[in-house]
Amino acid sequence: MARTKEFDPDAALQSALELFWRRGYEATSVADLVEHLGIGRASIYATFGSKHELYLKALDRYAETHHPLLLSELSAPGPALPAVRAVLRRFAAEAASPGERRTGCFLTNTAAELAPHDPAAARRVEVSWDRFETLLHSALVRAQGQGELAADRDPRALARMLLVLLQGIRVVGKASDDPARVRDAAEQALALLA
Repeated sequence: MARTKEFDPDAALQSALELFWRRGYEATSVADLVEHLGIGRASIYATFGSKHELYLKALDRYAETHHPLLLSELSAPGPALPAVRAVLRRFAAEAASPGERRTGCFLTNTAAELAPHDPAAARRVEVSWDRFETLLHSALVRAQGQGELAADRDPRALARMLLVLLQGIRVVGKASDDPARVRDAAEQALALLA
């Protein structure tokens, strides 16, 4: 007769996500996970697989929870350019805030730490960036169609520039003691959208 799990796998995954996000993959040991999740090593392996598989599941969870927020922000009815501006300013504000500064963005952290040598992590980062770029592109196409963005602007190139800038803002915000650095960069990018 199979034993019933004595823990909530969903809550454990969320807890693992938070630990990996705060510490990174390499700095988080299985012993750290056991202590943080409050479940045994065997339960972790039986439920999630290896540490690497658990990390990838945590990364998937992060993307699942963050993309809907961006979708709702960038596809809301009405003018599109104010929504793009709001997302840019939100990213800059988060990157400049003391709490966010320590953790940064889980996907951006993964891109820096694992993507260069981990194909599974790199694929997830690339898929996430593709989705974000598509959301930005769609909003900018809508803005152009509504006369908010000049007809001679290239929405795809602008979306790519914003994606790269926003990822850079996350990295710089994590390491810089000067919040004006990310805010000024965001405002300069916003000027390009006029």
